[in-house]
Amino acid sequence: MWEQIVPYIVLHLACISVIWVGWSVVAAATALVLYAVRVFALTAFYHRYFSHRAFKTSRWFQFVGALSANSSMQRGPLWWAAHHRLHHRVSDAPGDLHSPHQDGFLWSHMGWFHDRAHQRTNHEAIRDFAKYPELVALDKYDFVAPLGLGVLLIAAGEALRVWRPSLGTSGLQMFVWGWVISTVAVYHVTYSINSIAHLFGTRRYETADSSRNNWLLALLSFGEGWHNNHHHYPSSARQGFYWWEVDISYGVLVMLSWVGVVWDLRAVPEHVLEAGRRSPAVCDAS
Repeated sequence: MWEQIVPYIVLHLACISVIWVGWSVVAAATALVLYAVRVFALTAFYHRYFSHRAFKTSRWFQFVGALSANSSMQRGPLWWAAHHRLHHRVSDAPGDLHSPHQDGFLWSHMGWFHDRAHQRTNHEAIRDFAKYPELVALDKYDFVAPLGLGVLLIAAGEALRVWRPSLGTSGLQMFVWGWVISTVAVYHVTYSINSIAHLFGTRRYETADSSRNNWLLALLSFGEGWHNNHHHYPSSARQGFYWWEVDISYGVLVMLSWVGVVWDLRAVPEHVLEAGRRSPAVCDAS
């Protein structure tokens, strides 16, 4: 789909424009905050909630989570979750949408979603959430939230340029840092779970696929890098099964449960934890 691939390439090339727009503390901080918010929304909502129903929340807060994740420009919640459910059914086997073992690294990392065959949302695979018209609308008009975020960043940057010129920022600078650079960073951290986390890391559990735990990806993706854990027991809200496996998204979900906006976080059963303790992680990079 060249009409989709060309803008995708242009977005990556636009990162170079930082040479001309410069930087400011405000712009860099905005990029980091938007990275953190959107990575959390993708991992906690698109993945753990919509794909695996690992916790419960209210209708209004599921929309807040979906909208936040949608602003990362990775399509709508129904599209994302329906494709991910298919991935789990045939992970690393023929029919997997993005297995590096079936179609190569680049396809698994960022090629598969440019294929026309994967553009449609399979509502049958996501019937539990397709009953909500606001999610269907967000899925259909998945460009609105990213576009709105970009406009908001330009407006905020221009307002700061006029009202607080000492901050050294502008609308274009805020757009480049907060939207372009931050979005591209979120892209590749998310994609790496499909590609790198099925190639490099350790295997605690003997799963039918090639999923691996990768501590560096776990840090960058707020817990998603504990991928072998996840493929062994995908319905848990926690992917870092043990205290030393940092899972930022789970920590935030726990804090949200304290104020009552999420609840019933599905735990890892004790027999799964005990099996993991008896099976030392095996390094594998093949």
